[in-house]
Amino acid sequence: MKYSILTILACILVTGAASAERVERGNLVTENIPEPPPALRERLGQYQNARAASIGGWPADGAGLYVVTGFGETPQAHVVEAPGGARRQLTFYDDPVVDLAPSPTNSNFFAFARDSGGDENFQIYVFDRTIAFARRLSDGVGRKGSVIWSPDGGRLAWYTTTGGSMRAIVVAEVENPDSRQIVFTGDGWWAPVDWAPDGATLLLRNYISINESTLHLLDIASGTLSQINPSQKKISYGDAKFSHDGVSVYYTSDESGEYLSLHRYNITDNETKNLTEDISWDVEGIAISPTGEAYAFVVNEGGRSALYVRTRKDRPLPAPALPPSVVRSVSFSPDGKQLGFTANTATAPGDVFSLNIGQKESLKRWTLSEIGGLDPAGFTEPEFFSYTTFDGANGEPRRIPAIIYKPDGPGPYPVVIRIHGGPEGQARPVFSANYQYWVNELGIAVVTPNVRGSRGYGKSYLKLDNGFKREDAVRDIGALLDWISAQPNLDESRVIVYGGSYGGYMALASMLHFSDRLAGAVDIVGISDFVTFLENTAAYRRNLRRAEYGDERDPEMRAFLRSISPLRQADKLSKPILIAQGLNDPRVPASESQQIFDAVRANGGEPWFMLAKDEGHGFKKRSNRKALSEAVVLFFAEIFDIELPSDIIVEEQPGSDK
Repeated sequence: MKYSILTILACILVTGAASAERVERGNLVTENIPEPPPALRERLGQYQNARAASIGGWPADGAGLYVVTGFGETPQAHVVEAPGGARRQLTFYDDPVVDLAPSPTNSNFFAFARDSGGDENFQIYVFDRTIAFARRLSDGVGRKGSVIWSPDGGRLAWYTTTGGSMRAIVVAEVENPDSRQIVFTGDGWWAPVDWAPDGATLLLRNYISINESTLHLLDIASGTLSQINPSQKKISYGDAKFSHDGVSVYYTSDESGEYLSLHRYNITDNETKNLTEDISWDVEGIAISPTGEAYAFVVNEGGRSALYVRTRKDRPLPAPALPPSVVRSVSFSPDGKQLGFTANTATAPGDVFSLNIGQKESLKRWTLSEIGGLDPAGFTEPEFFSYTTFDGANGEPRRIPAIIYKPDGPGPYPVVIRIHGGPEGQARPVFSANYQYWVNELGIAVVTPNVRGSRGYGKSYLKLDNGFKREDAVRDIGALLDWISAQPNLDESRVIVYGGSYGGYMALASMLHFSDRLAGAVDIVGISDFVTFLENTAAYRRNLRRAEYGDERDPEMRAFLRSISPLRQADKLSKPILIAQGLNDPRVPASESQQIFDAVRANGGEPWFMLAKDEGHGFKKRSNRKALSEAVVLFFAEIFDIELPSDIIVEEQPGSDK
């Protein structure tokens, strides 16, 4: 059964009409969520006013950097002229600016994508700084993405959905929206990755699943498609870039072992060289110098990043030491002398940095993101650990990697288990205003496990939860509860599971299996029934999800998916639950949250509920995130019996006559 947004909203409002506690305020609809005290709003507001910045790339003349950061409701495009300089805002939209891509030849032009209300129907725009105006280049229909510039700066390429599971690759002249031309159409998740230096060829990736993808060269004029590195075995490809001369393609893949290694493929002789065979971790992002003198790549070492820079002859170049962080979006300056990137740590939001190629002591910080006036020195550094689970690997008990944030003092602390989505995501030590507030202000320990199926630990680990093995990941949460019960500074009687998207399913499923050991659950945009989810998720992503979860059209798989779905066992969800959802979510439709809410309430429960009518898959707008964070804190305080301050205390200053 298909659900429209209007049908879902009507159902929600009609359902709420029977309850005096259903409240509609602006774009938020809530039920059973109390009003937060002023003191909570003020203190939590400081944490929520943390701003992160990410690199958007270099202008063609190398003067400054584009960054994406938010001073209002959503992240917008800014320019910073020099390290530590002021951030000058360029775009001012209600919805976030994503995928910013500077023109390689015109310093006044950059492209970006933007959707409406979280519906993820992104459209492509070109911003002209000389007139401070963005012109839409795409047709306004369907979802667009992966926008890349031609080397001469005259054209853009992107993918577009065309109906069902089909995607097309579009090329358009920057100055002429009517020039849009479909140069390729294929079934599946096709996207342009890079443009050859001669402007005649596009590098495409066809993403089939997290475990399988292919790379292809598309001759734009003829439409001829040829596969790079063809193989009979399933290979997963990550990032890919043409070499400076167009003779080779640098790409990451798992063809050589468990991890994504960096390879260089010669297009002429079809020979491949593994450039990182001595590194047993995933290579994530790669960048090629415009001059061809160097290349850079990032390695995910168990969640933390290591940055490497090498010459074109594969000799290592010195690079400054980075603090334990997660590095993303590496990008060479137009002259090839600098490398820019985003770095994020557990105690500071993401910021933009650069280094001079070949100089060890050259790290420069371009942005200094604020944290509501709070001192990051007081934030909690996480600890990495692993715990044994129910099965084994290579003749030894299998260990599940995890991260824990602990309050000061002996405890025992209540615990929030925060389960990532994906399902092939990875919990990493990046800044979370929520984690820091929960730990430092509420005295809650936060554990973020990387259960089987998480990326970053090899392709075998990634496949351990596929298909009929889905609930093995839930059993990993049971093993984590065993670990918690053995820790003297953790309170096993006060544990809440919290997850978003697939993590929302995991939170609900954990409640089904371990209700006697859990105090409650938080389900954000979560899957409640795999069959209805697969039938109602956006058509362009349905086959991609079937590759991960199983095909609901197969009778045996359909029966299994129904058997493990929380909706079908809602009578077992007896503990308190907070459910939050964006109305415009194309991935996990709002009907998934509504049906689990209705089922729990029909069984006599009183779930907390929040719906944002101007959001999609997650809460992107600052005011909505703030409201959700307040609700979560109130939920924790009630379940864990934590007393919150009800008044704002103003300390008397010396010399005051009060």
